[in-house]
Amino acid sequence: MSVRTRDRRTTRGVALPTVAIVGRPNVGKSTLFNRIVGQRIAIVAERSGVTRDRQFAEADWSGRSFLLADTGGILESPGERTLDREVKEQVLTAMGHADLILLVVDGQEGAHPIDEHVADLLRRAGRPVVLAVNKLDEPGRATAQHEFHSLGLGEPIPVSALSGKGSGDLLDRVVEALPPEAVEAEGRPVDLRLAVIGKPNVGKSRFVNRLLGEERVLVHEEAGTTRDAIDTYLEFEEERVCLIDTAGLRRRSRVDDEIEFYSRLRAAGAMRRADVCLLIVDSDAGVTNQDFRIGEEAWKQGCGLVLVANKWDLIEDRGAAVLARFEKELRERAPYLRWVPIVTTSALSGKRVRRVLEIARTVRDERARRIPTAEVNQVLGALLARTQPPQGGRGDVRIYYGSQVAASPPLFVVWANRPKELRTSYLRYLSNGFRRAWSFEGSPLRIRVRKRGEAQS
Repeated sequence: MSVRTRDRRTTRGVALPTVAIVGRPNVGKSTLFNRIVGQRIAIVAERSGVTRDRQFAEADWSGRSFLLADTGGILESPGERTLDREVKEQVLTAMGHADLILLVVDGQEGAHPIDEHVADLLRRAGRPVVLAVNKLDEPGRATAQHEFHSLGLGEPIPVSALSGKGSGDLLDRVVEALPPEAVEAEGRPVDLRLAVIGKPNVGKSRFVNRLLGEERVLVHEEAGTTRDAIDTYLEFEEERVCLIDTAGLRRRSRVDDEIEFYSRLRAAGAMRRADVCLLIVDSDAGVTNQDFRIGEEAWKQGCGLVLVANKWDLIEDRGAAVLARFEKELRERAPYLRWVPIVTTSALSGKRVRRVLEIARTVRDERARRIPTAEVNQVLGALLARTQPPQGGRGDVRIYYGSQVAASPPLFVVWANRPKELRTSYLRYLSNGFRRAWSFEGSPLRIRVRKRGEAQS
């Protein structure tokens, strides 16, 4: 059993509910997480405390999408006071940022004092909870789950995360317990959604305030002030723009507190909802590898991207030659930036801040472009005539035709006789050729290969 991922475009403008998996170490939280998302993302081992770097992913069950968060195990501590503190820190934080708690317990070991502590906190908070009794290999004939009625969290659901048995019943209960599906607020439709992303303390909130022309978002010199994604609206040349200001994203190895983990989760959700991400970097302090990784995360999610080099007013020499060297260095360090517009701004003075909106609109339009099939095959034919695919292990590899099958971001499919023998380097050659023909400035471009006669999807 695996959960399929819904097309991100179908719920693009709506924030997804968050389901947080909590429980003590070694009860199978990460195994259940991997089972639900349908791939091995979380690290699983037969010892406690393995989940250090919190994981999250988008999942879908019965047509309902949600973000699933795999949290670290609630550690057993020697003293009761310490135990209470450890339990409260993790559970209360999860409750504060998640729409539903999925509490996982070990059906083989039975109820544990930590399980009882967590259940007590959840009961008193009145938050939606689903109780999963894991490690029951035959859920249909299991009786061990009945012991957990004592936790007072409703009907315990037997499941085996390792084999997948009972996971469908568990997910049915999760979907039932989620809050009603969100819909966009009534009123004028949103023409452009912009997620403002970047490391802490690079000026994201000040940038948003400058765009809005008023202090609508708290600005503070302490890194990490913005804990959640905030939607704000403005009018720009007869278009309604939604600005999603996100929490600063730090290197994953430094995400050692639960609040910042959920901030990362919300920021990922903001990327998912956005047409275009504005990656704010500090041009005075210098662009770091973490800046590039944040941009790459948005790029992989299919967002349009504009790199905004903020604090450019602090650069002493801001001549054309300096700017050219700055842009060249960035694009050499991160190859995907070859296709991304770069704008230098000063959120403090407002210089070129409105220009960012103009460029973001262009990126949105480029991302939504559709190329007629005849034109695709004309360009594809010229590329094939210039350079044929390298010969495969079983003879010539041939590409017959291609078509654009989706937009936002653009997705092309090419049909070949031996799809698996088309090398990544040759697909990159095709992608670069498509870029030269149609640009798609600021937008990821994807190419999939299908065997002749195979469906497009």
